[in-house]
Amino acid sequence: MRCITCVTEKEVLYGKRVLLWLQRILVLYFSLPLSLMLRSLQIGLQSMQVHQQPCHIVYTDYRPTPLQHYFFPSGGNGLYLVVDEKGKFRENSFQKALNALVPPGEGDKKRENGKWQKGLFVGKAGEDSDIFKMVKMIIQRQYDPVICFSFSKRECEFLAMQMAKMDLNNEDEKVNIETIFWSAMDMLSEDDKKLPQVSNMLPLLKRGIGVHHSGLLPILKEVIEILFQEGLIKCLFATETFSIGLNMPAKTVVFTNVRKFDGDKFRWISSGEYIQMSGRAGRRGIDERGICILMVDEKLEPSTAKLMVKGSADSLNSAFHLSYNMLLNQIRSEDGDPVNLLRNSFYQFQVDRAIPDLVKQAKSLEEERDSIILEEEDSLENYYSLLQQFKSLKKDVRDIVLSPKYCLPFLQPGRLVSIQLIKVDDNLPSFSVKDDVTLGVIINFERIKGLSEDDTNKKPEDASYTVDILTRCAVHKDEAGKRTISIVPLKDPGEPAVVSLPISQIDSLSSVRLVIPKDLLPVEARENTLKKVSEVLSRFAKDGLPQLDPEDDMKVQSSSYRKAVRRIEALENLFEKHEIAKSPLIEQKLKLLHTKKQLTAKIKSIKRTMRSSTALAFKDELKARKRVLRRLGYVTSDDVVELKGKVACEISSADELTLTELMFNGVLKDIKVEEMVSLLSCFVWQEKLQDAQKPRDELELLFTQLQDTARRVAKVQLECKVQIDVENFVSSFRPDIMEAVFAWAKGSKFYEIMEITQVFEGSLIRAIRRLEEVLQQLIQAAKSIGETELEAKFEDAVIKIKRDIVFAASLYL
Repeated sequence: MRCITCVTEKEVLYGKRVLLWLQRILVLYFSLPLSLMLRSLQIGLQSMQVHQQPCHIVYTDYRPTPLQHYFFPSGGNGLYLVVDEKGKFRENSFQKALNALVPPGEGDKKRENGKWQKGLFVGKAGEDSDIFKMVKMIIQRQYDPVICFSFSKRECEFLAMQMAKMDLNNEDEKVNIETIFWSAMDMLSEDDKKLPQVSNMLPLLKRGIGVHHSGLLPILKEVIEILFQEGLIKCLFATETFSIGLNMPAKTVVFTNVRKFDGDKFRWISSGEYIQMSGRAGRRGIDERGICILMVDEKLEPSTAKLMVKGSADSLNSAFHLSYNMLLNQIRSEDGDPVNLLRNSFYQFQVDRAIPDLVKQAKSLEEERDSIILEEEDSLENYYSLLQQFKSLKKDVRDIVLSPKYCLPFLQPGRLVSIQLIKVDDNLPSFSVKDDVTLGVIINFERIKGLSEDDTNKKPEDASYTVDILTRCAVHKDEAGKRTISIVPLKDPGEPAVVSLPISQIDSLSSVRLVIPKDLLPVEARENTLKKVSEVLSRFAKDGLPQLDPEDDMKVQSSSYRKAVRRIEALENLFEKHEIAKSPLIEQKLKLLHTKKQLTAKIKSIKRTMRSSTALAFKDELKARKRVLRRLGYVTSDDVVELKGKVACEISSADELTLTELMFNGVLKDIKVEEMVSLLSCFVWQEKLQDAQKPRDELELLFTQLQDTARRVAKVQLECKVQIDVENFVSSFRPDIMEAVFAWAKGSKFYEIMEITQVFEGSLIRAIRRLEEVLQQLIQAAKSIGETELEAKFEDAVIKIKRDIVFAASLYL
């Protein structure tokens, strides 16, 4: 490091790169001038603070090549300019685009002849698909080259195949493509050249169409990138990873869908994702403007569209977390200091910068609280306290009466029930003396099915239930277009709807039952039923709706119930005698007092956050992780690194504790090299496969040992107060490619392996390369503790897997 005068870092804000960058900037570059390619001013300021050097920021606050944003409605025939190059959102054009969507009726007719595929209509053989029409129009208008972004690897390939009739290259370009392609493939063996990915890709490329995603062979991806840069690929179907870290702009960008699956659900793409991908459109110095086209196959709100195409970049939050490898290396180093590392982290920087805002917020809330002046506040406070006790006891009674043990026989269709109205307020919870309730009609009830055997074997009275109730509801849509239904009083505007509610949301059961229609699908039937409910309510307006008596009708026999009822009666007497009970405007005064108390609680919460912010972030976690290392024998009580710790210091590409435990348990020493490599693949494979191949018995036994070790390590962490979900941690080790890696280590050809696994070629190659990285670290670990036998075994494993197409040299080198 003494010979280096300046360091340049590129693209430090994505995924795990952030952690690597942070460690380098804090540990290695402490005294060096830095040139950082950043997308956030915060990181520049933090580097200035850590290095105590001036920070010069060079920035551009405008886009040199302006963008135009168009919508292409599914089933439509044209483009609609939604945002022009000046950034103006055109509402009329947006509405026209939505109106041009294929109506549901016509869509149903089309479904008979074709099929719907991932949001894109695919017609019968003689009919052009939407994506074909789109690319054809782009080529005709000379808007190429075009990048079509999709959010699935399989969908990328499927859409590229839709271009079967399209040929975008002349004969000279085809000859050039074939020459470049086979020049690159010459480094592969004859068997590898016959892989389906290789043989299927060339015909596409010769027609000027390419596919780029992480499942492709690395050498194929590089060829496609070279061809795209040379202008020989006019239309490229790619996943969003193509927009990150690769400087390959095009004239036009197409989004084949505006929703993506995030691992949990389908959602609208965020403004940050849209900015990153649309940023590929418009080549500086070549195009006057870039063109972005969104293919829309469902209606969306104007606010959602504006947020997507005109929103700001996603906020940058620290991804820093403590790892055992980082901690052990800091403890082992002479001048290492884990506390100093945390103090200079970007997370701590963000926390410190938030404190002035918290001070202002607390001061503002204190002023608002102090402005609320109440007469007879002590007496009012006492009455408020009694009221809270009364509500708590009423809830206890309700929980007993409406427990499945007593209420299940009375949840018959047609019974009237009182339902609690749950109000959601973003600012402060509302307060009322009486409970807010409305009426509904029971339609059915259902037991909630659990995933575990314990839930299945529960007695009926111990299980959980939901009740289907017909009542008045209001339907709202948020900015993302998501519908939410909230229950409203019967007299309020809304629509009659059947909602599933937990029993806990029922306030009471009436003794009145109505005859309800068998078919409640028509709106008229539901509306007429609610009219009957209103009639019943008006009939009993004087004395109130008759309720089921808990003791006489429902046979509730519980000492807790009787005790709570007696306390409620005693409180009711106190209410009547209380000096403030007959005070005018009592309810308004109580609401003001409630608001004051809520403001006080908010102020306390903010001050608590401020106190924790001024303390060192991750301090508790640092202590907890040190406890784990001591419990497992990685460091002594005096923070001296033990033998286990020396091994874990070398492992950064896999879970260091689990892998070290396996090594010291003798598991890696007692098995064959091929089995060891297969077992280690569980540490590097992270994709989820449907119906993955089950490993053979001996490999499954090894995987069970890995799971047992991982569970033990996770439980120790939990006992030491490290936040961890034991089962999630254990399930993060996946056996999906154990068979494939075993066969590769045995010497099988790559094409033979691809016949026995569903994994994409590129995904498997990436996993084996990561596996080689882990093995190299294990070689260093074994060397550091003098385990020559294990070291030789790991070196033999590297020799067995480091061959052929998996480790083919990069075309860029």
